[in-house]
Amino acid sequence: MGTQETEQGWEHERQEMVRRQISERGIEDERVLEAMRAVPRHCFVPEHIRGSAYRDVPLPIGEGQTISQPYIVAYMTAALELTGHEKVLEVGTGSGYQAAVLAYLVARVISVERLPRLAGEAREKLAHLGYGNVHVIVGDGTHGWPDEAPYDAIMVTAASPDVPEPLRWQLAEGGRLVAPIGPRYSQQLVRIRREEDAFRTENLLGVAFVPLIGEYGWGTRGSVRWGEEAP
Repeated sequence: MGTQETEQGWEHERQEMVRRQISERGIEDERVLEAMRAVPRHCFVPEHIRGSAYRDVPLPIGEGQTISQPYIVAYMTAALELTGHEKVLEVGTGSGYQAAVLAYLVARVISVERLPRLAGEAREKLAHLGYGNVHVIVGDGTHGWPDEAPYDAIMVTAASPDVPEPLRWQLAEGGRLVAPIGPRYSQQLVRIRREEDAFRTENLLGVAFVPLIGEYGWGTRGSVRWGEEAP
């Protein structure tokens, strides 16, 4: 990959990733930049493509899912306007990388993943790396996780034709939700703010995400036992 696979080498690649791909492209939230410098993205990428971990591209993680490109991870995180005390719901754990970035920045993260294998692997990685404030649940993420609602912020990491209705009502007053919304192959990243019983929507950025599968997304595939914790 051009850089020796040592912790020092990974650290150099991570610093360059943040400088070239994120900071120079307009992300200014210093706390988000610090999190992106700190979280070891290569630990969340399959070993056979680990050399590409710090490229600004999405990468396959199995089961038809991807780890988002670093810029999009940083952009969506910054869009939540986090201050540090929040409880955050993530819909779509995937590799666990986005959950780790959130965990670096907030008090508690609840992350829901419909695919048990991905959920289990992510939970193991997060625990190994010391992100003890993340709780990974297996279930239909379009239902959110009502047991711990309301949430100060919600991030949806897969595309839905509309914002799943349960997620809107799991937002706390003043809470922010960021999600890719639109057709299967091209979406608009939106930010929704809850103002009492009203929701204000802002269009942020054109994106392309894998589909959000679930009752309030693109329908269901296979079966999920609701509320099952990742092994």
